Amino acid sequence: ADVHVERRFVPESCPRAVRPGDFVRYHYLGAFPDGTRFDSSYDRGSTFNVFVGKGQLIAGMDKALVGMCVNERRFVKIPPELAYGSEGVAGVIPPNAVLHFDVLLIDLWNSEDEVQVQTYFKPEKCPRTVQVSDFVRYHYNGTFLDGTLFDSSHNRMRTYDTYVGIGWLIPGMDQGLLGMCVGEKRVITIPPFLAYGEEGDGKEIPGQASLVFDVVLLDLHNPKDGITIENQHVPESCERRSQTGDFLRYHYNGTLLDGTLFDSSYSRNRTYDTYVGKGYVIAGMDEGLLGVCTGEKRRIIIPPHLGYGEEGRGKIPGSAVLVFDIHVVDFHNPSDSVSITVNYKPSNCTVLSKKGDYLKYHYNASLLDGTLLDSTHSLGKTYNIVLGSGQVVVGMDMGLQDMCVGERRTVIIPPHLGYGEDGVEGEVPGSAVLVFNIELLELVSGLPEGYMFVWNGEVSPNLFEEIDQNHDGEVLLEEFSEYIQAQVDSGKGKLAPGFDFEKIVKNMFTNQDRDGNGKVTAEEFKLKDQEAKEEHDEL
Repeated sequence: ADVHVERRFVPESCPRAVRPGDFVRYHYLGAFPDGTRFDSSYDRGSTFNVFVGKGQLIAGMDKALVGMCVNERRFVKIPPELAYGSEGVAGVIPPNAVLHFDVLLIDLWNSEDEVQVQTYFKPEKCPRTVQVSDFVRYHYNGTFLDGTLFDSSHNRMRTYDTYVGIGWLIPGMDQGLLGMCVGEKRVITIPPFLAYGEEGDGKEIPGQASLVFDVVLLDLHNPKDGITIENQHVPESCERRSQTGDFLRYHYNGTLLDGTLFDSSYSRNRTYDTYVGKGYVIAGMDEGLLGVCTGEKRRIIIPPHLGYGEEGRGKIPGSAVLVFDIHVVDFHNPSDSVSITVNYKPSNCTVLSKKGDYLKYHYNASLLDGTLLDSTHSLGKTYNIVLGSGQVVVGMDMGLQDMCVGERRTVIIPPHLGYGEDGVEGEVPGSAVLVFNIELLELVSGLPEGYMFVWNGEVSPNLFEEIDQNHDGEVLLEEFSEYIQAQVDSGKGKLAPGFDFEKIVKNMFTNQDRDGNGKVTAEEFKLKDQEAKEEHDEL
């Protein structure tokens, strides 16, 4: 008589069947032909673990297991001559007993086995693969060979983070992760002698168990890594590149290596503004923002030790590599002055603008990236100011100096000489560098500094009497105003250009009205030149 095998259940896929010399883990029920049960592995709560074909089993079982797949169920009838024969087993198996076994194969391996790697997804781009001493972040599902899940990083909602190839992992995993790309998915099958061995892990994993890890690699770096810069777009003209101490305004998208977006300045609709090389941003960014041009786009890849480290921050997990796609909008240095480029100068250029002159000019104002802010051309009229009197930003007062009528200039104004850190709500961004294209159309020469009114000819010796028309020894604002108006009209005197007539006259009058009673007496009345060092009476 021989062993009788009935295959009760055979799984669809059977990558491997039992051969003599293999090690198996299986569950079984042992019964006599009348159905009386004499043994069960289920009652003991652990599989039966044994080598096949090495004489460690009854001969019939050694034969019955050959050709079996994991998850296959066999019903086996074994005659006594291939079981316990005429002797039996005292108190358990009577002599000449036929034995029935219901067997379920759970696990199967051979001591010659190695780690098996099956890649089932590989990204198109793979700039780098896992090497010994790299640090990785991955997700995994861990199952036994029969498909039972024993562990999953997905359930914990956090990646498994570890060094590879230095003994932090079981040997089979140390080996199975090598050569992987970020985004790659593999199934790594590990025999127990490269996993938790005969003892298991004392928790979920029993002894002598093969393990199957379904792994997706999310992140990869080496502690020796520096930042990586990929230039995506560099403007053709780049007269200046950023240096330590410069102040930059830039847009960025921040993603993890797997493409997950964690932050974007575009979503806030405003640039990120910072000093570079001074430790105001993460070390990798401080370095990656150096040497850029205005308008440049670059990708900066930052390992965690130059980013947010093992702790991470906000949406950034610990030990994550960061990818920043940046677009530089503008930069300047706090030591910058105004930059003036003369685009056109008329041949006759003798009269140059100076402090106090009344100027009429056209301008286009834009940001460094070319965004137009404002233009007098669109208004159809010039912009008119008194130079050096604080009617425009400091940088503009500087940029309009020493200019002749008809001259055209480009004036670049850093924010500390422009609208500063605050900018102008809704018009000029904070800390923005401004570009003005200017054309001077008209220039009315101003008076010497500190003067509101000058005589063109000799001054009358009887000035007070001339002003005091009703000869009552007192001059009122009205009398004073009429007199000045008459002098200007007749060309004998000249007022500082660009200011309101009444305002100037009132200012001059107040200067003379020492006691502030609204009247000027002959005693109070003095010419400016007679005063040793009078305060400037500018408006």
